[in-house]
Amino acid sequence: MTERKPPGISFETWADRQIREAEERGAFANLRGKGKPLPHLNEPYDDLWWVKEKMARENLSFLPPTLVLRKEAEDALAAVEKAPSERTVREILSEVNDKIREAIRRPPPGPPLNLAPFDIEEALRAWRERQERGRDRGQGADD
Repeated sequence: MTERKPPGISFETWADRQIREAEERGAFANLRGKGKPLPHLNEPYDDLWWVKEKMARENLSFLPPTLVLRKEAEDALAAVEKAPSERTVREILSEVNDKIREAIRRPPPGPPLNLAPFDIEEALRAWRERQERGRDRGQGADD
């Protein structure tokens, strides 16, 4: 629909013709969501609905980079708690440490980072202790 409306034709007639021709070409066949209710129909109207949906689709954030990194560091610590091996703990913390070091070297915009790289050996010691406690509890359950 890149052509201009010809002079002498009412806009409504021209638009109806464009829609009819598109339907004949099958441009409206198999559209995503066909036959389903409109999403978010019962929610209050939000002027920025399309921005929020696009950001969610593209995995973008509203947060400044420093806050995103703080959240990532918090998530890394939670992942370390559930890590199945020392190697996984090292990988998780090494990855987030690289990002933290880069942010310290070149501070991103936003509030202060207030993070230092994690001490991987200290985290491993704590992880091993949790593993031991878990094994001890597991042995007690078998008795």
